[in-house]
Amino acid sequence: MTYTKQPSILQAIAPILLLIALLGLNVWYFGEDSSYGPNQIALLLSAGVAALVGLRNSVSWDTVYDGIVESISSAMGAIIILLLIGALAGTWLMSGIVPAMIYYGLHVLNPTIFLFAACIVCAVVSLATGSSWSTVATVGIALMGIGTTLGISEGWVAGAVISGAYFGDKMSPLSDTTNLAPAIAGTDLFTHIRHMFWTTVPSISISLLVFLIAGFFFSGNTDQEQVDVLLNAMQEKFHISPWLFIVPALVIVLIIKKVPAIPALLAGSLLGGVAAIIFQPDIVREIAGMDSGSYFEASYVALVKSMALETGVVTSNETVNDLLSAKGMEGMMNTVWLIVCALSFGGAMYATGLLKRMTDGILSVVNSAGSLIAATAGTCVFFNFTASDQYLAIVVPGKMYADAFKNRNLAPENLSRTLEDSGTVTSVLIPWNTCGVAQSGVLSVATITYLPYCVFNYISPLMTILFGLMGWKVNPLHQSAQDAMNEEDIEVVEEA
Repeated sequence: MTYTKQPSILQAIAPILLLIALLGLNVWYFGEDSSYGPNQIALLLSAGVAALVGLRNSVSWDTVYDGIVESISSAMGAIIILLLIGALAGTWLMSGIVPAMIYYGLHVLNPTIFLFAACIVCAVVSLATGSSWSTVATVGIALMGIGTTLGISEGWVAGAVISGAYFGDKMSPLSDTTNLAPAIAGTDLFTHIRHMFWTTVPSISISLLVFLIAGFFFSGNTDQEQVDVLLNAMQEKFHISPWLFIVPALVIVLIIKKVPAIPALLAGSLLGGVAAIIFQPDIVREIAGMDSGSYFEASYVALVKSMALETGVVTSNETVNDLLSAKGMEGMMNTVWLIVCALSFGGAMYATGLLKRMTDGILSVVNSAGSLIAATAGTCVFFNFTASDQYLAIVVPGKMYADAFKNRNLAPENLSRTLEDSGTVTSVLIPWNTCGVAQSGVLSVATITYLPYCVFNYISPLMTILFGLMGWKVNPLHQSAQDAMNEEDIEVVEEA
């Protein structure tokens, strides 16, 4: 794209400075609710300033508008996936799949290795739900209570909970950020997840080792009463059975077979509904609101409700009630709203040449693929500090460095991995970031208290920088394209 007049560095950073100021006010006045409307307004106002700067530099409104539309269009696949994630979460709750994962996960708890087990439990739950926030707000709270009765420091317990929760959030195909990063970078969901394994597995392995060693410095006897209450409440409402894991196993098979994300998630949603009809007839009738009458009608109503609307299962335990709820497609609309506004800002910044002006200054000191990855990781952390939102820490750096990765012949999954390794996980470490505000409030532990013990969250960006500087598992662009061509050739042969 060519520009009639190149912007100055001051013009380039003006919309960013406004955005930072508005986001700061939002966090100050709205707290953890700032992502539910105020930040969207901040993004649109900042996009308007970017457009005005572009108009001043003789960039036509049509060019700006086309840039915004193109930016939003690039994420349409991710938006559809997010809606299907909401549907899948609903049917997997109704079927008992998510409760079964939590039920068996809580059995991993062992007093002698509490921190290690707590991290694993939160990882399992977050993988199942795709949400670090709901994991921390439910299982995390229960684990905090158990851990403190063991005499373990609240910082250590919160660190283990957050490390596990953000590992699961980062690797789950149900997570919004895990879908957003590849959409911004220009790769597909499952390629992104497979590529993240190389940096994420070492990061969580080191974290688990640290928690295992740290556990030996704490002693005491645990009262399993709190865990038993959770287990009993779930068992009273659901038919908990290992057979329920057939559905997630089938979805994993689809992923391994490289079935595209949209049909795989749709299949998982429908299979979850089938499992609910077979295993959870009482839950089906409860969600449908039909105590009697045709089971076919109740099944259809419950399936549609669980996929589209907010649903929940009421038990005798309030903590379990919070955990056993899903918002369906309806619950994804705020995330979609935030993504559309963030992409509008990114599109305006790109179309007016402001992103390029900022990027050129940084790239002038970048002389290798490793330093480019390090610069991207550093920018993600910078935006978490300044913009106070993990979505912006993914979207803006993703837009800034996409062309630079292509120019250096680096596959887009390298960029998406770096965005997740650095943008998603560091947000919770910053007291004024929406994630830091939310998690410290939920756990009643100050961010500065748990920060040193969130081992996974600060090892993850360091690991991605190390892999980049060493050239480990950094895919060239032609390899990514060639893999796609080979897959198409195989499919043609199989069809023949």
